[in-house]
Amino acid sequence: MKKSGLLNPALCAAIARQGHLDGLVICDAGLPIPVGPERVDLSVVPGLPPFLDVLSAILDELQVERAVLASECAQVSPALHAKTMSLLNRASAAQGSGLETDAVTHEAFKRLVAGCKVVIRTGECTPYANIILYSGVPF
Repeated sequence: MKKSGLLNPALCAAIARQGHLDGLVICDAGLPIPVGPERVDLSVVPGLPPFLDVLSAILDELQVERAVLASECAQVSPALHAKTMSLLNRASAAQGSGLETDAVTHEAFKRLVAGCKVVIRTGECTPYANIILYSGVPF
């Protein structure tokens, strides 16, 4: 049995399968998930688990080269956006390499999801609580 870090076996496996530049999506309860990417549904009830908690746990385990958010998040959900950016900045410092951040329209974001390897659904109900993390290499 693992004694630290991510304990969810589906999340551990999804992260272990990530290759360089593979996309991993963490999304709110409402994002449409297309056919194709593996789905890991963590949602229990509205709000559980929260997006930021899942993002924080994954950032502790995954080397991230680039992150993409919906541009609408900054205006519609500014508190969530600020906390998300703080987590990304912390991850960038911890991994010792730059972490590029891009913003695209929500419609463009949904199109990008189809090309990702895995989508992790949370119970978050805050608008635009979605992010794509593109894997980097730790060397």
